[in-house]
Formats: sequence, C-alpha cells, structure tokens
Amino acid sequence: MTPQDSALFQAELEEAGATLVAAQQPEWPDASSVRSAVETLASFPPLVFAGECDVLRTRLAAAARGEAFVLQGGDCAETFADATADNIRDRIKTVLQMAAVLTYGASVPVVKIGRIAGQYAKPRSSGAETREGVTMPAYRGDMVNDFAFDEVARVPDPQRLVRAYHTAASTLNLVRAFTTGGFADLRHVHDWNKGFVTNAANSRYERLAHDIDKAMKFMAACGADFDTMRTTEFFASHEALLLDYERPMTRIDSRTGLAYDTSAHFVWVGERTRDLDGAHIDFVSRIRNPIGIKVSSKAEPDDLLKIIDKVDPDREPGRLTLITRMGCGTVRDALPRIVEAVTASGAQVTWVCDPMHGNTFESTSGYKTRNFDDVVEEVRGFFDVHQDLGTVPGGIHVELTGNDVTECLGGAEKILDADLGSRYETVCDPRLNHQQSLELAFLVAEMLGRD
Repeated sequence: MTPQDSALFQAELEEAGATLVAAQQPEWPDASSVRSAVETLASFPPLVFAGECDVLRTRLAAAARGEAFVLQGGDCAETFADATADNIRDRIKTVLQMAAVLTYGASVPVVKIGRIAGQYAKPRSSGAETREGVTMPAYRGDMVNDFAFDEVARVPDPQRLVRAYHTAASTLNLVRAFTTGGFADLRHVHDWNKGFVTNAANSRYERLAHDIDKAMKFMAACGADFDTMRTTEFFASHEALLLDYERPMTRIDSRTGLAYDTSAHFVWVGERTRDLDGAHIDFVSRIRNPIGIKVSSKAEPDDLLKIIDKVDPDREPGRLTLITRMGCGTVRDALPRIVEAVTASGAQVTWVCDPMHGNTFESTSGYKTRNFDDVVEEVRGFFDVHQDLGTVPGGIHVELTGNDVTECLGGAEKILDADLGSRYETVCDPRLNHQQSLELAFLVAEMLGRD
C-alpha cells in the first residue's frame, strides 16, 4: 500500500473519532499547532513494524494456552530527560534478569514486553493540580506538558508529540542494540542474578539461583548452543491514551492491507478510557496490533463482554489481553466472576495481573506509595483464582525501574516510610526498584514452580 492509503485511513480514524468522546485528552491552546504536529508525525517512518506485531500476537496466544508467560514491565511515566543510555540499559537489564528467573520457574518461554518508548502520557483524576493555594493544569506526561509546577511548563505543547516520537525512536534503537548485540546473553543475565542472591537480604532465594546454576551447567555439558541465547525478543508497549499521537502513527501494512499502530507493538486502553462507545475503544478496534484492556474490580462482566465483541469479534488467540488490577484485598472476590464470564463467552484472552495500580495509597509522610507485600499478595491471589477455575494465569504487568529508588515500601531491603524521601524520583506512580523487581521475580517463580 502507498502512503496515500495510510493517510486516507488516518482521515477515516479522525472522522470516526470526531463524533465520539475521547476522555483524558489535553486542552491544546492552538488548533493549528496540533494539526502541524499531527501532519509531521504522519510523515515519519514507523517506529515498529507490522510483522513484529504479528509475532507478538502469536507469543501472547501461547501465553493464553499456558505455553508461555508474559512479563510486561517498565516506567510508570517515561520522561524525555531520563531517556539516557544508562537508564534504558538498567531497565532492560532488570526485565532480562526477571525473565531469566521466571523462565526457570514457569518452564516455558517468557514474553518480554517493556513499558518503554512511548509511555509519555498519563491519565489524571483531575485536570488541575493545586499546591499551597496555587492551581495549575495537571501534568499529563512529557508528551503533553512539563512536570515543573509553573505556568509556562504546564501549558500543553503539541510540539511535544514530535519530540516524543524522536525520543521513542532513539530509545528503541538502543533497546534493539542491547537485545541483539550480546548484552542479553543468558550467561551474563544469570551471573547478574547470582550477584543478587549473594546479598544477605536475599539469601532465601539462593536455593532457586543454585538450581538455575545447575541447569545452566547441565545445558553446557550437553553442548547447548549458547550463541543462540545471546539475543532475545523484546517488545515495546504503552497506553494508547493520546489519540493525537496514536492516530497519525497508524499505517496500512503493504503485505496485508491492514492497519497497525506503529508507535508500539502492543498498546492498551486504561481503566479511565475503556468506555464502549468512546474514542479509545473505537480506535483499538480498528487496528491489528495485539491489544490490552485494563480491568479493575469495578468492571461489570456484561460491559467487558461488549468490549470483547467490539475489539475481538473473531475470538482470535493473542488479539486481546485483559490486564487485571484489583487490589490485594479484592482480587479473590472480584476476579472470579470476570474470568468465569469471559471464559463462558468463548473469548481466548491472555490474563495478565497488574498488582500495582490497585494497591496505591498515601503514606503517613505524604508520599504516594505501594507496599511490596501487597503487590506480592495480589499476584498470589491472581494465581489462586485461576488455579481454582482451571484457567491460565498468563503473566504479570509491573511498574518498575532499574534504579535504586525508594518509592515502594517493604521488600527484603525493608524500605520504610521514613526512607521514601531519600530517592523518590517518579513523576507519577511509585515503581518497584531494581532489587524489589528481582525479588518479585523470584517469588513469582516459586508460585509458578508450585503449579
């Protein structure tokens, strides 16, 4: 297909969306600047390719059958300033380390998906933010405005859409280099994890690390081709929130004539935007990418089934991933009725647990935080529900960073409320740090091993 075909389809998207409510969109101050930015984005090359999205769909279908396990992780809200080589490397390293442990625990391949190279826009509970009596527009992510609390910084700027594209492109370039150039070598990753368990705080995981070490030595003794393990698949994802970015990044594939959002391999619709008659569900129903839908304890099964009918009418394995975010105290009560209804409908979805968003609270010291034990407990409840129902727990979705931040309480390092202020660096939601992320992986591997 020609670029004109993509342009015609983008026009169709905009026309269809013009009559639909698009929640959580910024109030751009200048319509002509928005049109200019959108036209610029539409002229740029794709960030990902249709064939890569198709590969991911087959991997997610395997996870739905229990033949793979999904690990989706990365920043809550990426910033342009933090898109440095060191930060990107450390995030990739953390996901690779977690995946190595989960692969052993699950005894199936782990599908690695980063919340990366596009997570620059965030939904907000309010359109404004007030500090010490001063009210400003809410920070909606670097794709829209700046985190700095001043009048100029908080004005939505459409040129940030273009900057988001360039930042995503440079990020993906480095991700591909890390995952195909030897950095992802399984032997290196295993050595990193051995270093993790030498920390006295993590000694309880030494046995599992020792078992993995034995397995590696067995593979070497059998003449396993470790050269094939020097590279790995790594897919990019983000919430398809800002439609002025997602629509112009949509292209018609020359092989199939089908539309793909080329801003990421996998995009999801959040809890605040999954209105059946809204612009976001309409958008994802028209693209060929694998799609995620966030599902909270408030979700009504009938409403969810209508969304499935619209987004996945053919019940295609790998097409739809339901990312449940219930809260550790609610998951065992709220999740079963949803899983039962979806299963009865014949939909072949991939079930993934987001144990972060349902467990957020404000600490005594005033920081937005999460407790590591609550995160672990929600994953445990997720596994328990699927085991009871005979369905497949397909993966986990985690907000994390490769840095040693202090944003979530607990873990083996026992981060306390008083510690939060020492390295609280997130611009939105609290993330697990590098050590907590690895600890979660070892704990989930133990759960998978018991199954």
